[in-house]
Amino acid sequence: MTFRNLVYAAALAMPLQAFMACQSAGAIDREALVERNNPHITAIDTLASLSVGNGEFAVTVDVTGLQSFPELYSNGVPLGTQSQWAWHSFPNPENLRFEETLKGYDFGRGRMEPYATQFKEKGRNNDAANWYRVNPHRLHLGALGFAGLEPSQISDVDQTLDMWKGEIRSDFKVDDTPVSVRTYVHPEVDMVAASIKSEKRLPVSLRLPYPTGGHCDDACNWGADSLHITEIVSTDAGSALLRHSLDSTTYYIKLDWTGAEAPVMTGRNVATITPTADEWTVSATFLPDQSAAASKSASFAETRDASAAYWNKFWTEGGVVDFSHCTDPRAAELERRVVLSQYLLAIQCAGSTPPQETGLTYNSWFGKFHMEMIWWHQAQFALYGHEDLLNRTLPWYESSAGVARDIAARQGFKGLRWMKMTDPSGIEAPSKVGSFLIWQQPHLIYLAELLYRANPDSALVDRYFDLVQGTAEFMADFADKDSIGRYTLRGIIPAQETLRAAETVNPPFELAYWHFGLNTAQKWRERKGLPRVAEWDEIVANLSPLAAKDSLYLAAETAPETYSDIRLTSDHMAVLAAVGILPNSPLVKADIMDNTFDWVYDNWNWDKTWGWDYPTTAMNAVRLGHPEKAVNALLMDKRTNTYLPNGHNFQDQRLRCYLPGNGGLLTAVALMCAGWDGCETENPGFPKDGTWDVRWEGIKPLP
Repeated sequence: MTFRNLVYAAALAMPLQAFMACQSAGAIDREALVERNNPHITAIDTLASLSVGNGEFAVTVDVTGLQSFPELYSNGVPLGTQSQWAWHSFPNPENLRFEETLKGYDFGRGRMEPYATQFKEKGRNNDAANWYRVNPHRLHLGALGFAGLEPSQISDVDQTLDMWKGEIRSDFKVDDTPVSVRTYVHPEVDMVAASIKSEKRLPVSLRLPYPTGGHCDDACNWGADSLHITEIVSTDAGSALLRHSLDSTTYYIKLDWTGAEAPVMTGRNVATITPTADEWTVSATFLPDQSAAASKSASFAETRDASAAYWNKFWTEGGVVDFSHCTDPRAAELERRVVLSQYLLAIQCAGSTPPQETGLTYNSWFGKFHMEMIWWHQAQFALYGHEDLLNRTLPWYESSAGVARDIAARQGFKGLRWMKMTDPSGIEAPSKVGSFLIWQQPHLIYLAELLYRANPDSALVDRYFDLVQGTAEFMADFADKDSIGRYTLRGIIPAQETLRAAETVNPPFELAYWHFGLNTAQKWRERKGLPRVAEWDEIVANLSPLAAKDSLYLAAETAPETYSDIRLTSDHMAVLAAVGILPNSPLVKADIMDNTFDWVYDNWNWDKTWGWDYPTTAMNAVRLGHPEKAVNALLMDKRTNTYLPNGHNFQDQRLRCYLPGNGGLLTAVALMCAGWDGCETENPGFPKDGTWDVRWEGIKPLP
């Protein structure tokens, strides 16, 4: 059997009767759509942990409905408790400065351009680059789980994530005694709440770890108690306030309970609550400072009811896709992936800062977020009627504009140059690859345009106009005019990261994105009643066309070996993104792009691709008129296109969840359903052979 079928056959098999139940003509039965895709877990599976959250804060639990076994799950989908505000830095006793991470590069513009990079040679530059890559890193705020429980004591697991209510129902036995747990996160507060019912009266502990600073892990160092301390600051009737101090970082946890004794410290960083009744409740609210403790709290019942109201609104007001009338046997799995991806992105990727690639589940790249991935995570919000969730995040660009302007200025450019890998401060993480990327640059323009299309409001134009213009100003200044009058892009590592910055000229996706971004920025000027910038129009009109060889588009004008070099065909097929993610442009010839798609589809090294490469291929196929291959691309049976029982896009042992894959899937399906401006084909991404009767509501077309 294949990898996916071998490991996840039980989880991926939706009950046929539930899926094929016919609906009467008319509106989609949204509750039934969500309910039939609720994950159901019947045994301990470290890749099947379930999460609840609100976009700003999320908690992932094991089969107990709490975080009883964080060590067991650490190499699966870890049991994270993370918030967008919760970051930590290790001490910097050597006073390493960010300026020491900079190295000058000559890309032929008549000046040295300083980039934050990594150094091979030992010394302060290398030490500084390493420190600023690791710091700050995202915190795991604490594991709330049954105290002293062993996995061997668990049996008869019956656990369901009810996405319609934002509720995890966990029923199981401990030493043959039934236990029932219901778990929620408040939609507006960094708070997890649980009700527990059992004659066994199991105590619950809050365990607080020290961070690891690891590149990709659960951020839990359980063996460093001497480096941090947790103290009970105050106790009232049914409530206690804890303070966790680690290095220069301090945050607070408010514990509330009914039917239990007040917590006691059972370790230097462990607080334990013992129930006094068979039915009791416990909640933990995580706070960045003590002043928030008085105002940010809710009862268990309030949290449960608020969660149900929030998720009911989410599912009833946003866009949905119903595949239950399809007869293609793959349709149920595609529906499962779509529904679960909608849920996961709403709880993991809809906060006040851009999301990291593993969301709020566990740390990847030290918990930092990658700005070239924000489009993959969040474009779908505007397409599925949740532009309010995208609007939570885009203001972060405002807070980081000063840093972006400084990056551009130090390299000799105008405008705002957006960083690739960063944290809430906007500081650029040193990287031998990331600092040279540019395809994150137009994302702000694209996402702002999607917001405007969803709600054409002059106030929105006013809000984001300066960011759009500053972004375009850098793009225009970055494009170089060569001796034959073309505008070129060089001195970059493209989305196909195998290519080197010193050698790369005119990668296709970046060229097409410059065309789209500058054109869109001009539209924003017209919406403000301002004249178009003549220089931008000149650049758009004279951008280099995509380079081709043997009727196939190349990974860059300087990469004639694209289709004979296994390194290049084992990387992102970024050339396809020039049409698909983006609308067609005069830079692209349809016949050559069609030939290129066919070669990639038939010959690419698919075992070496990433989760967002499948949606990239599907979107290209849709715009080229190949709906059968679009579906095939989305459902290709490869390891990095695996979707776990909880809906996470599995990549490998390092990235057990990868949310850009989920977001790319949703955007591709939006294109397959609603099409794009000027598209007159109904459901353009699905075959017209009668097997794909796809029904959808509330989805907007792409540009």
